[in-house]
Amino acid sequence: MQNNKFTINNSKVLVTGGAGFIGSNIIEKLLEQNNCVVCLDNFATGKRENINKFVKNKNFKLIDDDIRDLNACQKACKDIDIVLHHAALGSVPRSINDPISSNEVNVNGFLNMLVAARDNNVKRFVYASSSSVYGDNIASPKIENKTGNALSPYAVTKQVNEMYAKVFSDLYGLETIGLRYFNVFGKNQDPESVYAAVFPKFIKSLINLQPPTIHGDGTQSRDFTYIANVIQANELAATTNNPKAINTIYNVAYGETNNLNDITNLLIQLLAKFKPEIANIKPIHGPERKRDIKDSLASIEKAKSLLNYNPKFDVRQGLELTVKWYYENLK
Repeated sequence: MQNNKFTINNSKVLVTGGAGFIGSNIIEKLLEQNNCVVCLDNFATGKRENINKFVKNKNFKLIDDDIRDLNACQKACKDIDIVLHHAALGSVPRSINDPISSNEVNVNGFLNMLVAARDNNVKRFVYASSSSVYGDNIASPKIENKTGNALSPYAVTKQVNEMYAKVFSDLYGLETIGLRYFNVFGKNQDPESVYAAVFPKFIKSLINLQPPTIHGDGTQSRDFTYIANVIQANELAATTNNPKAINTIYNVAYGETNNLNDITNLLIQLLAKFKPEIANIKPIHGPERKRDIKDSLASIEKAKSLLNYNPKFDVRQGLELTVKWYYENLK
């Protein structure tokens, strides 16, 4: 594991959930930087089209298997330097509808991965946590050491992940870093899923000249985070040599909020450059989503201080790139 300007290079990296949105974007960057990459994915939510362009790369290996199988995790972790764990069943609504599956994947699968990383002497285990762990804590901005009561089974699973990671660091010396993602967006997000994130769902609707549906009055705000900022955080977490930066948790966000009404208007404005008739579309409002958080803003001071995290893309810059990608790929 080498630290060269805080990028991962010349390393053997396992990306679980590598066919998913975040995982596939990370793999693309890793392969550009001369790493050998193993992708472990069972394609429950990941898409083969997200990794098709990697398959012929001699430095890429796909393991089509499930993190709920400890043997699969052990196989995937063999000779690995860094694990970037992104395999999970995301979505608060999904977890409310099916808490058992969320627990099996997000908790049991996570524990399997920790055990496999420990047994195979993995140097660093970086994992995706979530802003959902802040639960009913209404303080703003969200600071890492002040969480709240969980509002969904999904949030519970992420809280448990953080506790398990700490225990494995304390008991077994496994170096772990958790990244609490705040509303990540960018290319490769699936707009088709019933649990699709707001950006791909809205972009698809607008491209098809259909009004997007905003849950509630649209004044709820989020710290939307472009995928390139998330990749930066993963690389910093995987390569830091600062002892104080290891075995802890960080918010990964941009550090500013935008409400859904403003974001929807911006999407309409950006997409209208490609398809002028989109400018006339007006969003509609539906019922509020169950157990939804009203406002979410991250403090990123800890990541800046200990990881040298410096997000390069604000929401508008990220959306300009994202909208262009979807327009070219959804047509």
